[in-house]
This record gives sequence, C-alpha cells and structure tokens, in this order.
Amino acid sequence: MKKGDILVNTRQRGNPILNSLKEVTFSLSKDIIPDFIMGEDTCALYLSMRYHLLHPEYVYSRMSELKRGFTLKVLLCILDAHNSSQPLVMVTSLASANDFTVIVCWSNSEAARYLEMYKMHQKTSAESIQHKLQNEYAPRLDDVLSTIRSVNKSDVKVLSENFGSLKQMMQASMEELALCNGIGDKKVQRIYEAFNLPFI
Repeated sequence: MKKGDILVNTRQRGNPILNSLKEVTFSLSKDIIPDFIMGEDTCALYLSMRYHLLHPEYVYSRMSELKRGFTLKVLLCILDAHNSSQPLVMVTSLASANDFTVIVCWSNSEAARYLEMYKMHQKTSAESIQHKLQNEYAPRLDDVLSTIRSVNKSDVKVLSENFGSLKQMMQASMEELALCNGIGDKKVQRIYEAFNLPFI
C-alpha cells in the first residue's frame, strides 16, 4: 500500500466504484474491517439498495463490526433500486443509532467522488472550509441586513447613517424607518417585520 492510497477491503474487489476512482489510487487489503479507509480516522461502508432489499440484515452486521476505531464512519448508500424510499428511512435510522453519516448517491461514480473528497481533504481543518467572517463592522452589517428581501448595500448605508447601530435600527418604529431617504414603504415594512415578528 502506498501512503496516499485509499485502502479497500478485498470483498469490494469487483465493485464498479473502483473503476470510477480517478483522483486517488487504492490498494486492496484483506486485513481491514470497513469497505474503505480514507484516512487515519475516516472509513466507509458501501451499500447498494438493491442488495439491501434482498439482505436487510447485512448492513446491521457490518455496522456492528465497526463500533470503535474511527472518528468518522460513512455509509455510502447507492440508490440503484425502485421503491427504496422506505428502506432508506430505516437504513438512515440504523446509521444514526450507530454513529454513521449517510451519504446517498445516485451512481457509483458519484460515490467515488465522495471517497476521493474524503481522502484528499483528510488533513484539511474545518476552519479552512468555514465561512470567513468579516472583522469590520460595516461589511458584517451589510451581510446581515442584505438578507432582508430587496434591501441592498445602498439601503444599508442609509440606515447606518441614520441610526448609527444595528441595535438602534432594531428599536426603530416604522415611522422612524420611513424617514430614511430612499427607503420605500415596502422596504420599511420588511425591515420592521424582520426585527419584530416572532421566529416560526
């Protein structure tokens, strides 16, 4: 096995997913429990829904073998059978109870992309893919207020100049909001409702 390989259980030797691996290499091993090992603490099981409908006990026995040893356990579930929505609900429930993350795929090539992604990003920190927050007040205010429908950057600037802070905007009446130059009646109502209607 090379250091950069995905480790593949020999029981997956004929799996068409292996032909779809383009970005990473793989090595077969009879000494591993999961179907795939993508990193030190990341592994995956492969489940064809067609196979699951014939052998519903299989996935439970495979999950039971993997109680410990991996931080992230993935169940790659291939939707290759009709009327698999109800069985998929059961599989998802079983996976959740056994600390597996279910990834539903429509094809083996899609499943291969997920394996490659996990392998290539095994050392990537969560911070590198999280949204970068702006440190300055104005860009952050713009991000927040422009989520209100039809409110644009110009409106945010006018509101900021008139009220000085988000807190004062949130406490403003509809009449006070209407005094802002360029903020029409519909925008006033939407802004006011965004700050005052209860969350549902």
